[in-house]
Amino acid sequence: MGKLHEVEIHRLRPTQVTVGMIEVHDKRAKLEALKKKEQRDFMQAHPIPAVWGPDGKLYITDHHHLGRAASEAQVDTGFFFIEDDFSKCPIALFWPRMSQNNWAHPVDANGRPCGFEAIPDHLQKLIDDPYRSLAGYVRDAGGYDKTPTAFAEFQWADFFRPRVTIGPSLADFNNGVTLALKLALSPEAAALPGYKGTAMGSAPRRVGDI
Repeated sequence: MGKLHEVEIHRLRPTQVTVGMIEVHDKRAKLEALKKKEQRDFMQAHPIPAVWGPDGKLYITDHHHLGRAASEAQVDTGFFFIEDDFSKCPIALFWPRMSQNNWAHPVDANGRPCGFEAIPDHLQKLIDDPYRSLAGYVRDAGGYDKTPTAFAEFQWADFFRPRVTIGPSLADFNNGVTLALKLALSPEAAALPGYKGTAMGSAPRRVGDI
C-alpha cells in the first residue's frame, strides 16, 4: 500500500451504481457511535482504494458501503491509497480505462449491465440493491470466503437474486439470509469466488446486530 491521502468525504465519486443500504445503515450506526477523533482513527485504519480522475476528482474503487456510511454519518474525512492517476485522461476515455482495470462496475439494481452514464456523481445518489446486503451478510456468516476477485459480492448477489425472495420487512430479510447461507454452501454455488463447499457457516448475523 502506498502513501495515504486524507480527503474530504463529500469530494468522493463512486464507480458503481448500487450499494446494499442495510449494510450501509450498519456501518453508519457504528460510525455514529464514535467520537470525532475515533471516527478519524477508524477511517485511517480502513483506507479506501481510489483513482484520481479528470478535473482532480477522486473515484473510489471499493468500500462504497463505508464511503456512503461515512457521508451519512457526517464524517469529515477519509483515508485513501491511490491505485492510479488518470487525472489527465479525457472523460470519454476515463471510464473505459477504469473498466479495463476492473475499477468500474456499471450494473443496475436488478443486476443488469448499464452505461457508464448511470454511475452517479455522488455517494448519496447510489441506489439500494438489497441483494448486495444479502451477499454481505452471508459472507459475514461464513457462507463464503472474502476474496480479491473483482466484484465477487456482485456475483453472489446475482446468484441469490432468482433464488431468494426478500420481503419488505427486516424479518423477511433475516429469513432470506438463513436460506441464502444454505444455498451458498451447496454444490449449486461451486463456481462462485470464495466458495467453501459444504463447510458449515456460523449463525447468520441478523439486522440490528452490532
